[in-house]
Amino acid sequence: MADRLLALQDLRFAWPGNAEMCLDIADFGVERGEAVFLHGPSGCGKSTLLSLMAGVLLPQAGRAALLGTPWADLRPAARDRQRVDHVGYIFQQFNLLPYLTALDNVLLPCHFSARRRDAALRQAGTLRTAAEHWLAGMGLDASVWRRAAHTLSVGQQQRVAAARALIGQPELVIADEPTSALDEDRREAFLDLLLSACATAGSALVLVSHDRRIAGRFARQVALPAINRAAQAREAA
Repeated sequence: MADRLLALQDLRFAWPGNAEMCLDIADFGVERGEAVFLHGPSGCGKSTLLSLMAGVLLPQAGRAALLGTPWADLRPAARDRQRVDHVGYIFQQFNLLPYLTALDNVLLPCHFSARRRDAALRQAGTLRTAAEHWLAGMGLDASVWRRAAHTLSVGQQQRVAAARALIGQPELVIADEPTSALDEDRREAFLDLLLSACATAGSALVLVSHDRRIAGRFARQVALPAINRAAQAREAA
């Protein structure tokens, strides 16, 4: 338990102005290097839970800790440093900077994190080579690398976002509904690349989706309503 990469214990969260508890989780953890599929119906709090995992939100009660350090123990600037050092985040809307190239978007974490920059340099010798390595690993050829992000297709932007999350080999990669805009063939190809890349980087992966068709790709599958006491209480009422 103590050596978990990510640990949530007696965690309670409600949105301001909403008396109803959104999340009430007794115990949930992620081990180093494991791939977890977290699923549940729309509106059940999946994206909120990811934000708590990454220290973007803080619980009103209980503990959310990464690498043994509770997010709530850190000041805002220290939380930002902890997040960029140790977490790669694939947002549902990708959150690329539209007028930066694919390469420059991938390099962004290395500009804000000395730890990720040093890891990328150890891996590839130069930052640009490291970015190219992850872009190629996500199935993007060199013709895409120097194009502005806003000129890329949805599938290409998604892969750039994944490469950005993986550069510098963060311990935890979080993916919020990353396949929602893809057809079946592209969805399966993207999952092949993402799971392989996380395994290569040694990164744990927590992927959230309402799409149960992809659950079989993951060794561990967790239904959010099953670990959320608040949801269980609402269902019982």
